[in-house]
Amino acid sequence: MPDSVFLSGDSVDLRPIEEDDLEFLRPAVNDRRVWRPIGRSRPVNCEQEREFFEDVVCGDDTVNLLIVADSTPVGTVAFNGIDWEADRAEIGYWIAPDYHRQGYATDAVERFVTYGFDQLGLHKVTARVFEFNEASQRLLESIGFTKEGIHRDEVFVDGDYQDTYWYGLLEPNWRSRAN
Repeated sequence: MPDSVFLSGDSVDLRPIEEDDLEFLRPAVNDRRVWRPIGRSRPVNCEQEREFFEDVVCGDDTVNLLIVADSTPVGTVAFNGIDWEADRAEIGYWIAPDYHRQGYATDAVERFVTYGFDQLGLHKVTARVFEFNEASQRLLESIGFTKEGIHRDEVFVDGDYQDTYWYGLLEPNWRSRAN
């Protein structure tokens, strides 16, 4: 059901991704302002988006939610690569370009990180950001993530190799920030 809110934020709600949402997701991930910062260099057609939905979104190894503002889909947030033995996961997120600079990503990521620590029992949340994605670096740093390392020349984007910055946030640091 498209209106089933899983987590509520100040400016956005997070809800499960449904098959009907593919009509929003495919055009959004094919927008250069989305695919470039998330590291996709190939287009996604309807069948590929449906496979992603069936294999990843509906799978048990990730948690994927749609970011919704005033009942309008604006992006996604997910825990990928959940390592249950080590109690850590990598967070990924994107916001459709028409909704940039409205605080939606910050609200969604804060809400989702809290969920990861409070409900999934995570000890650490990691994130990777390409060197040119300064907005995402600022977002992560503003909510307490620490830059932990750099993988040099990790990805090929716009005709050049780009570094990938790795960020981490430990649960005790998140808790002390909230107090």
